[in-house]
Amino acid sequence: MQKVTAILLGAGNRGAQAYAPYALNYPHELDIIAVAEPDDERRAAFVSAHQIAQDHSFSNWEQLLALPKIADIAIICTQDQMHYYPTLQALELGYHVLLEKPMSPSPEECVEMELMAKKHNRLLTICHVLRYTAFWTAMKRVIEEGRIGQIVNIQLNENVGNMHMAHSFVRGNWNNSDTSSPMILAKSCHDMDILSYIMGEPCERISSFGSLMHFKSENAPVGAPARCLDGCPAEATCQYYAPKYYLGTGRSWAGKFTTDTSLEGIIEALRTTPYGKCVYHSDNNVVDHQVVNMEFASGATAMFSMCGFTRDNTRILQIMGTKGDIRGNMEEHEFTIHDFVTNEQTTIHVQASEEGHNGGDAGIIRSFLREVRTYAGGESESSASVSVRSHLMAFAAEESRVNGGKPVVIEELHKRLATV
Repeated sequence: MQKVTAILLGAGNRGAQAYAPYALNYPHELDIIAVAEPDDERRAAFVSAHQIAQDHSFSNWEQLLALPKIADIAIICTQDQMHYYPTLQALELGYHVLLEKPMSPSPEECVEMELMAKKHNRLLTICHVLRYTAFWTAMKRVIEEGRIGQIVNIQLNENVGNMHMAHSFVRGNWNNSDTSSPMILAKSCHDMDILSYIMGEPCERISSFGSLMHFKSENAPVGAPARCLDGCPAEATCQYYAPKYYLGTGRSWAGKFTTDTSLEGIIEALRTTPYGKCVYHSDNNVVDHQVVNMEFASGATAMFSMCGFTRDNTRILQIMGTKGDIRGNMEEHEFTIHDFVTNEQTTIHVQASEEGHNGGDAGIIRSFLREVRTYAGGESESSASVSVRSHLMAFAAEESRVNGGKPVVIEELHKRLATV
């Protein structure tokens, strides 16, 4: 098997902990030979783990991409608003590119990246990792076998989980659409993509409602300071009190914002990073709940609901077809098929994976490497072209939401972008 060489741009949580471990677990398949990461500690840890030469260690992506092409692929895991330029430059240099989702918070940039990949005849694969999990691939197979007939309606709930909501979208990197992306894009472009994948046909119209309802200063406990460690009077009753979570059940999450995960290291990080802020006194502006209604080309409809106020962090769905329906829970690794003709009920339990996103993180790397080795033109399973369509669903949903739920026609949105 031909080993593929890679450069990594962005050694944060997704780059260093979701995708790069594949190179350590399967060194005969992937070798990461260079890294660009602005955080000195993260960069040093990554260089050590992957035995990268010091002259291939850079503090920013511009330095790395100033070199001639030195590897087969570029894995780009910079922040959302830093995807566009490194992706274009990597494609121009001749790299096949694996790009963390979302492509960009700008629809115009998404379209341009798609066109640039076609111009240079390179793979540009977007990390819609749910497509590569056993749960969704098994469900797709059942639908393609015709076991529930034609899909009429899908109801998909994304239960973000209250502490995940607080960590990533109130205190974390994706808390403000001005510096990252709207929630529907940052978190739920996964869901727009999986709905597009399951339906297998274009979405034509979308409407959406949602708001930032709870995580606002007016809902703060009386006397709550800017930081939890500054003497919060609600310490015993607030579910979001940072020390209780990050020194307790959420201790593994502390590793996402500090490399020193000792008690002292975590406490220091809570004093100095956004993760120690009161959730009611942060600079967040993304919604904490949103619903999206969709109509597809066949006339089938779908309803998506994202909510940050759930105990579980999972996706629950019901797919209703003309001959049967499917009900499933992703975190339970199973779904049940009800056959309307025979009245039989079949439960499919898929193999649970210990790897990230139920195996989706490793699955997309494995698939991408296979596509790179055999590349003779064409596109990948989650190519930029495929992803632009689902990204447009997210952009349309956000446009509808900010305009009071007014429906948006996807084709009209696409035409507007084409004329920009």
